[in-house]
Amino acid sequence: MDSTSLLVPITPFLSDEKHSGVPQRLAAEAKAAKERLYSNRTLSESVPRQREVPRLPPDITRDDFNGAITELTRLLGAANVEINDKPLVDGWYMEHPNTHDAYHIVEQEELVCSAVVYPGDTQEVQAIVRWANKHRIPIYPISMGRNIGYGGAAPRVPGSVVVDLGRRMSKVLKIDGGSASCMVEPGVSYFKLYDEIQKTGLPLWIDTPDLGGGSVMGNALDRGVGYTPYGDHFANHCGMEIVLPNGELLRTGMGAVPGKNGEDNPTWNAFQPAYGPYSDGLFSQSNFGVVTKMGFWLMPETGHQSYMITFPHEDDFENIVEVIRPLALKRILGNVPQLRHVIQELAVTGKPKSHFFQGQGRVPRDVIREKASGMPCGDVSWVFYGTQYGDETSIKNQLDIIMAEFAKIQGSKFLLPQDLPNDHYLHSRVSVCSGVPVLREVDWLNWVPNAAHLFFSPITPTRGRDARIVHDIISALHKKWGFDLFPTLCVAGREVHYITNIVYDRADDDQKRRAAGMMREMITAAAAEGYGEYRTHLLFADQVAATYGWNDQALMRFNETIKDALDPNGILAPGRNGIWPQRFRGRGWEITGKEDLDVHGAIMPKM
Repeated sequence: MDSTSLLVPITPFLSDEKHSGVPQRLAAEAKAAKERLYSNRTLSESVPRQREVPRLPPDITRDDFNGAITELTRLLGAANVEINDKPLVDGWYMEHPNTHDAYHIVEQEELVCSAVVYPGDTQEVQAIVRWANKHRIPIYPISMGRNIGYGGAAPRVPGSVVVDLGRRMSKVLKIDGGSASCMVEPGVSYFKLYDEIQKTGLPLWIDTPDLGGGSVMGNALDRGVGYTPYGDHFANHCGMEIVLPNGELLRTGMGAVPGKNGEDNPTWNAFQPAYGPYSDGLFSQSNFGVVTKMGFWLMPETGHQSYMITFPHEDDFENIVEVIRPLALKRILGNVPQLRHVIQELAVTGKPKSHFFQGQGRVPRDVIREKASGMPCGDVSWVFYGTQYGDETSIKNQLDIIMAEFAKIQGSKFLLPQDLPNDHYLHSRVSVCSGVPVLREVDWLNWVPNAAHLFFSPITPTRGRDARIVHDIISALHKKWGFDLFPTLCVAGREVHYITNIVYDRADDDQKRRAAGMMREMITAAAAEGYGEYRTHLLFADQVAATYGWNDQALMRFNETIKDALDPNGILAPGRNGIWPQRFRGRGWEITGKEDLDVHGAIMPKM
């Protein structure tokens, strides 16, 4: 055991008692990943808090807060109510906080909760919601809090009470081999769902995002994506149970039809829309209810073949997108593929930026070329990762077409996993694209000390000229603000998720200031060209929501009407995704982007 490992405690394993732990099969990988991150850390485990603790909810006195917490403790038990008055610890991906944003872009103790509560079932969630209405204390539900890059577990309104659904509500409620479906509680991670399916022996796959530690439910509700044919997670959900902001219980879809003898409806997880308005979408990326159960479709096991294609020139970008579009529209491409810049071949090795470049500022393009030339990918600019599915003959026929089309781009090179070393990133894609959740993606966070990141995630049509406009905006602003550019494009037949990872040192106030400034400018510049984000960090939610401003903010007015009808006391996650209840609206809580985000400023009303 080396000296580093002596200083880094082992991450807890996934178990019935530890819903957020690491599976035993990834023990060595988790240990190595954590040691790499901690070896590049200069920030202390926690920084002394400057404010009076706990941070109070708005418009609540300390005496009233203490009385309300005493009442909540009687409802839930002392072990399930924690006051947030201890040091704030950022941890790492597999040991993240539920008290604040581990990747803080403002002061660490700014976006903090006053307390964290742990309901054990739907009835206790209802009790918490009714308690919040009685005392007019805002609550902020999280599934597991691993929404990293988008705000983590932090509440938008400081002093809110975080409702951590995952710790005690972490059961896989059902796995149905006949209908290839399941139902889960909020605390079920991709790691856990995968393990539970393996125990059954059923030939079923899950669809997992790049990292497997997040909540299956939470990722779907935030409209996250994966990489099998079931990669649109919300589109592949079926049926929800929801606690409304008044404490009432709702089931969507066929779940609204009572089953025989009090059982759940047998088609609850089989048919999505049911009868009347399709209401499920109202509860994704919103603050209209607390989802406590959610059904998902699983993919039947099948043959698969992952591969990568490299492209030598920066200017190949538009042609790559143009080749992808017809292949995706005709469903020849088996999944939603990724297109990445070659700099990420360096970053996913887990080695810090200083390993490749000792200078100041961005890594120059010639240095990237030099370092890439010594790696398996070679001196290239773009790397495409794809996977095909089916029997051996079908996969061969698909690959013949794909290789012929991409061969039209001069210098492209097709590679299979067996063509690459065992530690190459493509082998991780093989796992992810066949439903096996992994940890490999966390390695690129080691790029800078005390690494944190923001995501900028606009949507463009799958057309080379549109992708080029957004890419040029993002490239120019990364150069202006002094950040290395890490683009990942998830390219479907009609649209592209252009996901940019802004990696910064959370101990460096200047880097945090520049990261926030660049986010502001990218949102504005992309929207001016007609491109909007599909998901964003909670501190930029108001600005992004305002870009959806057609017909004098008709969409926002519609959302506010629903919010005020369902949540007249404004207690449920005020400000989430830019939706403010009447109680908070127009009182200066909104952060619109018209002013700079002060990394030392208070997230409080500006009026």
